Amino acid sequence: MDKLLIDVPERIETERFTLRCPRPGDGAAINAAICASMDELRPWLPWAQAAPLLDESEAYCRRHHARFQLREDLSFFIFEREPDGAEGVLVGACGLHRIDWTVRRFEIGYWRRAGLPGHGIATEAARALNRLAFDRLDAQRVEIRMDDANLPSRKVAERAGFTFEGLLRRDTLTTAGEPRDTRVYARVRGVEEAEVG
Repeated sequence: MDKLLIDVPERIETERFTLRCPRPGDGAAINAAICASMDELRPWLPWAQAAPLLDESEAYCRRHHARFQLREDLSFFIFEREPDGAEGVLVGACGLHRIDWTVRRFEIGYWRRAGLPGHGIATEAARALNRLAFDRLDAQRVEIRMDDANLPSRKVAERAGFTFEGLLRRDTLTTAGEPRDTRVYARVRGVEEAEVG
């Protein structure tokens, strides 16, 4: 089947949040969230080394909207949900990345806005993406990878029910250009996919 024909929801409702694919016009909201979070994101994410300009953030939204439609990358912004169901403040981003549609393998990525630790934002988003991958996209494998030193991200993977598979030693470079180890967590069809909390 042509991947363009695969039905992927552009909006996912969780218990407390709305996950929605980026759209034209979202640039100001994502720019504010990134700029407020630079100090927390910089050590882990190569794209967070300098605060983006507003135009760059808008271009990012349009590019990722197109990539979503082409099924190349399934990015979502995480919004608090207002009591009336409307989208509130943008509190992070997540997505299914490094997609292999032949094998049906996906990698979950996530980050949350600074000042909101302990709110379970990334864990709730990771669980929702795991359900999307296995229930709607026929995933065989879903991974979460992170720098071995990124303890908060490790906790998210563990709380979301992913199994630690191993450490890829000196797998890539840190944002400072030093060799780093990458932790790999995964869930696979027939084993963990039905155990999502």
